[in-house]
Amino acid sequence: MQASPPPAVRHTHLEDAQALVVATLMLSLGLALYAHAGLLTGGTAGIAFLLHYWSGLGFGPVFFLVNLPFYWLALRRMGRAFTVKTFAAVALLSVFAELQPLVLGIERLEPLYAAVIGGLLMGTSLLILFRHKASLGGVGIVAFYLQERWGWRAGKVQMAVDGVIVLAAFSTVEPQRVLLSVLGAVALNLVLAINHRPGRYLGM
Repeated sequence: MQASPPPAVRHTHLEDAQALVVATLMLSLGLALYAHAGLLTGGTAGIAFLLHYWSGLGFGPVFFLVNLPFYWLALRRMGRAFTVKTFAAVALLSVFAELQPLVLGIERLEPLYAAVIGGLLMGTSLLILFRHKASLGGVGIVAFYLQERWGWRAGKVQMAVDGVIVLAAFSTVEPQRVLLSVLGAVALNLVLAINHRPGRYLGM
């Protein structure tokens, strides 16, 4: 007979807290690389980038405000714990993104390198958040809900939406940067599509 899988082990509050801090710090670095290279990403971060480029407002505050409408879905469909952790992740990233220019200076950065490494950093960060039942709001909430409810892979859902958002940037960003942004979105979502599958990870 095939051995039954071990029972899922619930994360402690301390483990959840360190995961949120580590993931959002990594994300803020990936976003800093994108901002320096003039690239875009998908999800609500991509929307915030577009608004940031259009208006000149800080990315952090714009990102925080863009996510506010999605908390209703998170609370209604995903529960209070998911909503609280997602709100905390969004707030942390908003703060860390504003602090990055104060602690990081970049003299030279190839846009191709920024697209790939930044995408991998952000994909790994989102994977950490998903495995601790959190997200970065917006598209992440929808993707996580569809995976939990219907078994749709979060990475594929995120990739489809991200592609639309990045392509919409042609009106603002030069085509070469948009194409590099698409490459970054592929790198990000490949991390999720390969590593975030239902039943593969038993942590809760």
